[in-house]
Amino acid sequence: MTRVPDTIFKTRVRNDALDSENPFEWKDLSSDDVFKGRKVVVFSLPGAFTPTCSTSHLPRFEELGDAFKEQGVDQIVCLSVNDAFVMYQWGKSQGAQKVFLLPDGNAEFTRKMGMLVDKSNLGFGMRSWRYAMFVENGEITKMFSEEGYCDNSPTDPFEVSDADTMLAYLKAR
Repeated sequence: MTRVPDTIFKTRVRNDALDSENPFEWKDLSSDDVFKGRKVVVFSLPGAFTPTCSTSHLPRFEELGDAFKEQGVDQIVCLSVNDAFVMYQWGKSQGAQKVFLLPDGNAEFTRKMGMLVDKSNLGFGMRSWRYAMFVENGEITKMFSEEGYCDNSPTDPFEVSDADTMLAYLKAR
């Protein structure tokens, strides 16, 4: 098994004690904060507000949120190389309640995972390759990575990193 990389994620969280015009504050989350002592399903995708990510990838994980909980999953995390503001607005527009949207704005986690690809051919710059993984107490126990991993790939495969594949794996364990 492989451990998830040590990273600090720069996030924005709601704090109702703050000014009502700006009730958000910066909060650093470490890899341990996200993974230590927990069973976490992570799915990573090229970008918030993009077609497949918005119509299929995130919505299906959100839809199956309770089924993942029934399999002992403590949290479902959607990771993308986007900043905290973009991830917040995307989650809001998608009505995400069961999936935690985690920004990897500097692509540090994605780079350390070996999943950073150049999507400049599409005008995206550096992004995450599409994958899903099951993490237990910081250890990656199962990884589903899409075929065709390469810089400037003209395609965006979506065959094995989906919610149904992950759920089937967890049910069969």
